[in-house]
Amino acid sequence: MLGTTKSVILMTLTISSFLFTISEQYSNCSPINPMNITNCKKLITLGAEFGWNIHSNNQIDILLSIKISGDDRAKWLAWGVNPGPHRPKMVGTRAIIGISQPNGTLAVRKYNITSDTRLGCRLQPSQDFDDVIVKTMKGDVQADKYMSIFATLILPPDPAAYNISKLNHVWQVGFEADDVHLEPKMHSTALQNVDSTETLNLTSARGISIGHRRHHLRKVHGILNIVGWGTLLPLGVIIARYYRRYPFHCQKWYVLHVSCQIVGYSLGTAGWAIGLWLGHASRHYSFPTHRILAMFIFAFTTLQMLALRLKPTPSDDYRKYWDMYHHFLGYALLAVISVNIFNGIAILKPDKTWLWAYIGVLSVFAVIALGMEIFTWGKFIFTSGKNRQAPTPTVPADNNAEAPQA
Repeated sequence: MLGTTKSVILMTLTISSFLFTISEQYSNCSPINPMNITNCKKLITLGAEFGWNIHSNNQIDILLSIKISGDDRAKWLAWGVNPGPHRPKMVGTRAIIGISQPNGTLAVRKYNITSDTRLGCRLQPSQDFDDVIVKTMKGDVQADKYMSIFATLILPPDPAAYNISKLNHVWQVGFEADDVHLEPKMHSTALQNVDSTETLNLTSARGISIGHRRHHLRKVHGILNIVGWGTLLPLGVIIARYYRRYPFHCQKWYVLHVSCQIVGYSLGTAGWAIGLWLGHASRHYSFPTHRILAMFIFAFTTLQMLALRLKPTPSDDYRKYWDMYHHFLGYALLAVISVNIFNGIAILKPDKTWLWAYIGVLSVFAVIALGMEIFTWGKFIFTSGKNRQAPTPTVPADNNAEAPQA
């Protein structure tokens, strides 16, 4: 059993490595609209790309671009600098916002983001900032391709607040705006919008962000749960369903079944624990449906795992009722796990590859299960018909036998 468990763990690591590759393969930046920008970085959220030039210690060019396509088209795009030395945040940001116009152009203006903005007050364009000087501002929109804003900034000579080696910057995308009064409306409060802040070293292109760390942990959380609860647990169920006795008999079915369940449960529990920490650390947003389903999954998968030690023996009178409960709860858990994984993908909003990869996993399991069911019932009907056609052996009568006594 130890060797089988090692094989399952090796397969799990291979799948996890593949998913990590999928999640990171789009990390390289290729500027959507270079405009003579020499440095570029793909930001961790909202599909944004950030480019810059450094002219001196206090003068820089910046370019922020996002891809747009179809009906999923942003109405406004924003980038701003936030004075240090504390971590970046929305309040206090000197922002440059481009608002889409009916004629297809982008109107770019300066905005001071204050605490009143968070309270829902209208955000109006500002004349000038008190400290940051904006020399050039322009925007560009290419239908079904990209939206970008470009500006040249002169930062004040205050290394504590504005330092190109430790520059606080924020970015944002919104889908509602008043294009007449150039007033951007409230953006979404999804995870990617909340995490759109970073402290960036413009000379090395390295960024530090609490949101970046949490973003990485969310990926780990998702991968562990997809591989553990969403892949290995269903695989263990398929092994127990079709290789126990009928239609196929595998002598090591129980070892394979238990190995998949143990490794899958361990990975899923690790992912669940990371999710608990993320929920505790994220004070500004919560996802009650995802959390409740996760609690349900962990509680009842733990109950299922107790069967390794506490299940009744085959000779117990109530064993058949326990088998019914164990099977029904297992199938119900698979359904709830699938729903919660889709819910988690919708919350995280990663690259579409995640969604299609999990749909592919479910499709493979569905095809295998359907094929096995058809084969099982076909074999059962064929065997039953063959048994009915076989002649029933008869015992020849013995005329000398004595009649039974009354």
